[in-house]
Amino acid sequence: MRLLVLGGTHFLGRHVVDAARAAGHDVATLTRGVSGEPPDGVRAFHADRDDPLPAEVLAWAPELVVDTSCQTRAAAEHATALDPAGYAFVSSLNAYRGWPPGPLRGEDEPTWDTDDDEYGPVKAHAERVLGGALRDRFLTARAGLVVGPFDPLHRLGWWLDRIAAGGPVVVPDALDQPIALVDARDLAGWLVQVCGQRSGAVNATGPAGMTTLGGLLDTCREVTGGDAEWVVVPEADLLAAGVQPWQHLPLWLPADVARTAWDVDTGRARELGLPSRPVRDSVADTWVWMQTHPRPEPPPGRTLPGLPADLEETLLRT
Repeated sequence: MRLLVLGGTHFLGRHVVDAARAAGHDVATLTRGVSGEPPDGVRAFHADRDDPLPAEVLAWAPELVVDTSCQTRAAAEHATALDPAGYAFVSSLNAYRGWPPGPLRGEDEPTWDTDDDEYGPVKAHAERVLGGALRDRFLTARAGLVVGPFDPLHRLGWWLDRIAAGGPVVVPDALDQPIALVDARDLAGWLVQVCGQRSGAVNATGPAGMTTLGGLLDTCREVTGGDAEWVVVPEADLLAAGVQPWQHLPLWLPADVARTAWDVDTGRARELGLPSRPVRDSVADTWVWMQTHPRPEPPPGRTLPGLPADLEETLLRT
């Protein structure tokens, strides 16, 4: 079938392209053309996500669409013109009005219904627009923490780099906090599989209790072979020193948020076949990829996550 990937050269999108080709689809991508081109044998259409769809895309008439890129209201409204037999949209747990901190007991939890131009409300708006137009042809995958090779956000990547460097490493006193993640390759393959076959909302992340922050960091140490030694710092001291959760210490959330943030019911995802590969495989494959690829450049006006060296030194001296 003709399968169009909205965004197909960047992290999850490129894995969707690979999965769609492996499944035998005739694949095309629609991107701005600023993060590379798709592999040979894949059609490349170009447009800004806020522009109306190019005539050549409509003429190609995709039968299936996997949308990994919609982050604006206009993009969702333009995408309804495609009118395919199946449309799989990559949304986010942030579409839920109560997440974080959660918990999320299922896909019927309320989503944002405001006009705020922020990530969660925009995702929820796109769900409403696309779902209203496509109805039972529309599936929205509310993704959680996505990891794996080609990840540009460098959250897991920063930990791998820092732990590989060895020595004392500042970690929060939250090593037992639960965390759940989904490998981009698992999510991509599943999106291709269910597109046009299933509809509705799905909490598309790993099962609750799959690992802890400490377990993930231990795996990073095992995979990199470093001699890193954890220096556990109380949450109050981290916050007093100006350490920003999730930004300076990626994947760390304050205790009052972390205790429920990853308590997400993923029963429907499991019923529909979303796989969950071992955490070690995701970490190891990410580390292998990092050995041959440069670290990502931050978007304009933003910085990549990670604890600044001077702040880490201050915390280690206290």
